[in-house]
Amino acid sequence: MVDDFSKEYAEKLRTPEEAVNVIRSGQWVDYTSTLGKPVLLDRALAKRKDELRDVKIRGNLIDGPIETVECDPDQEHFIYHSWHCSAYERKLCDRGLCYYIPMVFSNNAAYYEYFLTVNVVMVSVSPMDRHGYFNFSVNTGVAAPITRMADIVIVEVNEHMPKVHGGYDECIHISNVDYIVEGHHDPFNYGDREHTTEVDRKIAGHILPYLVDGATLQLGVGSMPNALGKLIAKSDLHDLGMHTELCSDAFLSLYKAGKLTNTRKNIDKGKGVFGCAIGSADLFDWLEDNHGIAAYPLEYVNRPSIIAQIDNMVSINSCVAVDLYGQVAAESSGSRQISGTGGQLDFLVGASASKGGKAFICMSSTYNDKDGVPHSRVVPLFNGDIITSPRSQVYFIVTEYGIINLEGRSTWERAEAIISIAHPDFRDELIKEAEKMKIWRKSNKR
Repeated sequence: MVDDFSKEYAEKLRTPEEAVNVIRSGQWVDYTSTLGKPVLLDRALAKRKDELRDVKIRGNLIDGPIETVECDPDQEHFIYHSWHCSAYERKLCDRGLCYYIPMVFSNNAAYYEYFLTVNVVMVSVSPMDRHGYFNFSVNTGVAAPITRMADIVIVEVNEHMPKVHGGYDECIHISNVDYIVEGHHDPFNYGDREHTTEVDRKIAGHILPYLVDGATLQLGVGSMPNALGKLIAKSDLHDLGMHTELCSDAFLSLYKAGKLTNTRKNIDKGKGVFGCAIGSADLFDWLEDNHGIAAYPLEYVNRPSIIAQIDNMVSINSCVAVDLYGQVAAESSGSRQISGTGGQLDFLVGASASKGGKAFICMSSTYNDKDGVPHSRVVPLFNGDIITSPRSQVYFIVTEYGIINLEGRSTWERAEAIISIAHPDFRDELIKEAEKMKIWRKSNKR
């Protein structure tokens, strides 16, 4: 006989306005991540603006608008923080309305367990099942460790959240919930926002020959991973696996093409593993009640020692720029925050330690400024940019002009290799800078 949780549910049910009354000035409030954003509760909390001061809010990869931020441009009442910026949160940073929290994703749970205060967590979940569980859905990567540390837990039931199967911590039981909020939500509309370019296709084409049957993939955010997914879908590769912090439509493309089976994985055999997911309605439909998929907290998905256990693990991420020493800036342009450290370093270390594993960092060779003037993404030496991945950990770097391997390379070998994949218009200038830095051999080919 299954317990009836209807009475407890009714006792904990509140309107959004009633639920946010527990929040006090000076407290820390967590919105968790991505689709875990509590839309109704955020709106209700914004209405309390004049009653509150210095309420500090944390989120991650959250789409806009965030009402508590938008209603208080002077930040007297609400102060917002993100540990990985979405495009919307990046714009908030540009406006001085968001503060970045440096965080390596594999340490996410430990940060909350040992160092961070969570007075109230407000998180969207799927409707409760007959056993009393609310599913964290595509927010499983981060939600449970935060709710465990919170003084007060408020769940916002979102009728559109897919129920996903998990390895662990994909659900929260009603007995661990303080308040429940219901209400209407608009359907998710996260279609393919990344437009694949010819440069993306060339970069993907350089990577494809390095992939083998049975490889397990981690694909980062952006148009290039989507381009690679489409290329793989048309290739002769088969029996590929998924072990990725972010699940996107690229993996759905691989599944539809019959390439994604997860049958050769050393761990989680037969299951595609992910932490969070952002994509189309078709992607969420694929994840719903799919026994071939397992959502895990990022402390598992991104742990280098876990990643290293998977043979032929392939990590593919992007960056903003690379200097001639092989340092990688993937989260900022100068002091401007663009995204976050995320899991790039986790997967660099883990994939490099995998038997047959490879880690690729990709970028276009140039970008245009607001006036249309092209600039090289290969620079002599960073000066103010945040280093996401140190030169000692960087493996393959790829542009539309080629692919290089920096593992074990000296400073002059690195400079020569990196310049070889820079845009030809900037190579002579980069060579001159390398000579000044004494990392260019006179015998090097120009």
